[in-house]
Amino acid sequence: MTHHAESEGETMSKLAINGGTPVRSRPLPPNYPGALVYGKEEADFTSRVIYGQSPFRYYGPNMQSAVESLENAMTKDFDVPYALAVTSGTAALVVAMKALGIGYGDKVIIPANTFIATAGAVVCSNAVPVYCDVDDSLNIDPSDLERVYDEDVKAVIVVPILGNPVDLDPVIAFAKSKNIAVIEDMAQSCGVRYKGRYAGTIGDIGTFSFQMNKIITSGEGGAVVTRDVKLMERAIRYHDQGVLRHRARYGIDSPDEQFAFSGQNYRMSELAGAVMLEQWKKLPAIVGNMKRHHDFIAAALKAEIPGIRFRACPDPEGNIGSNLGIVFPTAEATSLFNKALNAENVQAHVLYGGKPVYMNPSLYYQRTAEKDNFPYNYPFKQPVVITEQTCPRAIDLIPRTTYIPVSPVLSNEDAADIIEAVLKVHQSLQVVV
Repeated sequence: MTHHAESEGETMSKLAINGGTPVRSRPLPPNYPGALVYGKEEADFTSRVIYGQSPFRYYGPNMQSAVESLENAMTKDFDVPYALAVTSGTAALVVAMKALGIGYGDKVIIPANTFIATAGAVVCSNAVPVYCDVDDSLNIDPSDLERVYDEDVKAVIVVPILGNPVDLDPVIAFAKSKNIAVIEDMAQSCGVRYKGRYAGTIGDIGTFSFQMNKIITSGEGGAVVTRDVKLMERAIRYHDQGVLRHRARYGIDSPDEQFAFSGQNYRMSELAGAVMLEQWKKLPAIVGNMKRHHDFIAAALKAEIPGIRFRACPDPEGNIGSNLGIVFPTAEATSLFNKALNAENVQAHVLYGGKPVYMNPSLYYQRTAEKDNFPYNYPFKQPVVITEQTCPRAIDLIPRTTYIPVSPVLSNEDAADIIEAVLKVHQSLQVVV
């Protein structure tokens, strides 16, 4: 334990927000899983790229092939034939949608509980996001898909929030029945499994983010994976100005003039690739440490607080344990608990200010940087209309759910401190259940 020794138990049991001694004398490790395990490996490989004077993935005087090696590692470990490294998770989403041919006049279903980039990537792909409610997992509710579907919908994006798998079987069954694509946005949840398979490889196309607070990171970065060679060809072209280099690597021999189209530049640099390859090697250890402590903390809390309600999980074995989600009876109780727990130097927070993604002003008011708010200006037969209650369960559940980050560098003592702090706050406030 990291708390100060006290002669009076009363001072120890008094909440820190009320002048008591906090459970911990210093905060837990910050919530940057991959960055916290940076070491000599990342430094050495990036140094080789620098001394090789070859930071571009496709040519240079002494290429180290870092990005290609990362893609090869992803395909091998994920048991998926195609992977493409890009500049960010948002870029990965845009590339995925362009690979699917999604554009102006199309709609894409997304969950109400996600980061703004999921919706923003849809808009920047010239389509319009449609918001589906959440279930008790705080992920997309498959039973709400029919309500939000219409003939203009071309895809559904699922987002496993903070390491918790999406219930994919009913989503995929629905998508097949409507002949629409399933995109897995794995930004927060690299390493999650669903029924034994790596999430991100189960739908039509999967996207990953390697931004600073993601499970593994190069500061910025992302990737696209798929089993469909035609989608991969379009993804490669779109991320590289419409060009298709290294055709033999992908077994693609189609002539440029037949399939070429204009693209953008979302190429990952060799410097980012070098960091990411070393981070990729550490992913099993990162996930293993998080999941071990997550499950230990959850079991201990359940034993002491029998009525505690954790966020639902459709596949507990596949959860990577990066965050422990606790659902409270009211938003006020959540806020009070978070303030008290943070004062004990154990971090807890609600996501996205406690609001669904569509409450962001740019999305709520359907504003873009383009003329006439393109692509929202498309004359849909059924326009996408947003109100605060568009997804009532999200409105209810998001502000009532707190998340306690579980770092891959936690010690057993740190995990014990988290348990002690939660129990201390619960015993004083009685807000958990």
